[in-house]
Amino acid sequence: MPFADELIGEHTAKALLHAIAAAAPGAPLTALSAAVHGLNGLSLRERSDLLRDALLHDLPGDYTAFAAHIRAARDGRPPFTGWLIWPVTSAIATKAVADGGVAAFDDAMATLADLTSRLTAEFAIRTLLDHDLDRALAAALTWTASPDEDVRRLASEGTRPFLPWARRVPGILAAPRATLPIINALYRDESEYVRRSVANHLNDLSRQHPDIVLETATAWLADPDENTPRLVRHALRTLVKKGHPGALGLLGFTTTASIDVTGPLLTATEIAFGGTIGFTATITNTGAEAASLAIDYIVHHMKANGTQRGKTFKLTTATLAPGEKLQLAREHSFREITTRRYHPGAHAVELQINGAPSGRADFTLRASEPPARA
Repeated sequence: MPFADELIGEHTAKALLHAIAAAAPGAPLTALSAAVHGLNGLSLRERSDLLRDALLHDLPGDYTAFAAHIRAARDGRPPFTGWLIWPVTSAIATKAVADGGVAAFDDAMATLADLTSRLTAEFAIRTLLDHDLDRALAAALTWTASPDEDVRRLASEGTRPFLPWARRVPGILAAPRATLPIINALYRDESEYVRRSVANHLNDLSRQHPDIVLETATAWLADPDENTPRLVRHALRTLVKKGHPGALGLLGFTTTASIDVTGPLLTATEIAFGGTIGFTATITNTGAEAASLAIDYIVHHMKANGTQRGKTFKLTTATLAPGEKLQLAREHSFREITTRRYHPGAHAVELQINGAPSGRADFTLRASEPPARA
């Protein structure tokens, strides 16, 4: 499986070059040709930006001419799909903003909706949101009624406050209620793909505006369908991990539960890079009433500066009758992944139950052994 940065690689650049060459015969395409071999060492977003800028350089002229070339590539051969769509949609949005006219803006929004099913236009729409937030949000709201689930998802995903890999839109961060009409229109969508985006959108809002999130989730639960409770649980996951009383209460977790916790008990006190640490725990309801529990665990990672930083992972949820015990076991891997860098030294595992820390066990992550000399 490729690393994230490699999703836009030489093969993507060549595919874009061939598609544009077929759509704009006679264009020199010098910048796109150079970009084919200029991606090494760049991040994923930097690779997309390089191809976007090359596309803008090689297809000069006004927005109308540029968009016509893109539509020709869309309808021609070779197939116009995959990761090349990110730089293409970004170029469309950039060209429309440079044009400055309403007609170009509206056409760009329509073009992004048209192309989104070929990968996604969620990153490119941020440029248009930043340029004219009200007009872009009004268009996105109309997408919530589209028969195409990819377009409906674009309405929610493209307007998320903290969309991964994407630029921030200051207007959305400054007006946290601005996108509520969109997700209010979609939370009962028939597509799980769309509903998942809605939950992630609401979870994004919880970073800075938990009161708005709880207000919205409460309204959804008051007018639900069969999928709404699951969507709300996913949307409130960050607040639950933080132990927010309102989120825990809304989901029915007993914040005043009387419980006894044994553990976590580790399977080792030292592991090497790439290894796995296991732990067990026992939770007993010592109260006179049933206890509904959201059980997470926190891994306190050593940072490069010698301090620790905790990351919370979901473990399970359970309802324990009075006197009932729950036995837990989990393994946590320290294998190399692209989204996290590990540092040797002191680490720890800690349980978190209904937002409250409970028990902590320390262990050491040992640096990999150097290979033996022959």
